[in-house]
Amino acid sequence: MIQQSQAIGVDVEVAVAGAGPAGIGTAVALARHRPELARAGRIVCFDKARFPREKPCGGGLTGHARRALDELGLSVRVPSVPCGAGRIVYGAETRTVMLGRPVEVVRREEFDADLVAQARALGVRVIEGEGIAAHRIDAAARSVTITTSEGRSLRARVLVAADGASSRIRKDLTADDPRSPTRPLQLFKMEVPAPRPFPPEMIYDFSPMLEGLRGYVWLFPVSGDRLNVGAMHTPSRKLGGAQIVRILGNTLARHGVSVPTARGWPAWPYAPGGRIAGPHVLCVGDAAGIDALTGEGIAVGLEHGLLAAEAIGQALETGDFSFLDYGAVVRRATVGRELALDRHLARRIYARRGYTFWLSLVMFDRRVAELYAARVCGSKVLADQPASLYAALARHALAAPVRMRRLARAARGMVTTV
Repeated sequence: MIQQSQAIGVDVEVAVAGAGPAGIGTAVALARHRPELARAGRIVCFDKARFPREKPCGGGLTGHARRALDELGLSVRVPSVPCGAGRIVYGAETRTVMLGRPVEVVRREEFDADLVAQARALGVRVIEGEGIAAHRIDAAARSVTITTSEGRSLRARVLVAADGASSRIRKDLTADDPRSPTRPLQLFKMEVPAPRPFPPEMIYDFSPMLEGLRGYVWLFPVSGDRLNVGAMHTPSRKLGGAQIVRILGNTLARHGVSVPTARGWPAWPYAPGGRIAGPHVLCVGDAAGIDALTGEGIAVGLEHGLLAAEAIGQALETGDFSFLDYGAVVRRATVGRELALDRHLARRIYARRGYTFWLSLVMFDRRVAELYAARVCGSKVLADQPASLYAALARHALAAPVRMRRLARAARGMVTTV
């Protein structure tokens, strides 16, 4: 039972809607900086699901994710497959990019459940099977009143929206915000038995763009001789769920993989100018926006959690719960700068027309591949490499005609297996 403190007039200091990496990251960072709050049960995460639960994600722990986990003092205690290479596919063309540090591919069901266990060991209260259904800001009481899906009501100083892409809290914040995205990304994912021994590499197949997809299909090996497979589609072109599932099936068949079905989820891309905070409320993880280029959410959520915890700590000390600067703090941080760059790139690579100019840059410019590999490993911040990126674009302006013809030949020469 949540104990009410008459001294400060709230039931908890911080209520977190959602117990995925973003919500747990926020709660754990707070618990480490303010352990007295955790000991008193005044940091509480609510999640409508019970763990383990399904999540549409490739499950790759990049260098940024590992750095954030280290900063939070969290460990990877579940089985993983270290992938030391990424393979980019378009038609009959394949490019393999070696990674300086392997990306560990985990099952999100196992990974998220273990993060919950680690948070509980630190004193964070995690309530499963009960989400946050509604909230109301009480300006006079300088708090937020929360109603849970079980009909309980409680008051908190801060409400953290970590409840994913379908966040009701985010919808309330952005209802009148013209800068927020109006159409979501579409993610489809499932896990299947590997039809044959799969090398420890991540496959990103852009061939489905020939069928109208504006995104890619992924194949990542996971423990137990299984594959995490899925598709990401951006809203630059309208496709129905059945069309995306068909394209996903066609693509996987070329890799010798059969998919009986796949479940789809919407996901909102990060918008640098979009509203992600308000009085007593702030958003993290998918609720604040995922990576529009790759769909990555784990590193983004963990990094958001660290920033949110710092903002909440300052608010608890100063009594200023407006969070007016939170959006700017996220934009200036590494995670915000990388998300803004990827949003810029996604608009070009996943454009309705003319995408071959940009995709041929990714496929055939060795320096671009090396830069992105360094970014995935966490050794470089791509947003801090403007000179290298502009130099690559200048090279591409000269080489593009040849590269684009090569890409066209790759499309014509698509084979049944890659």
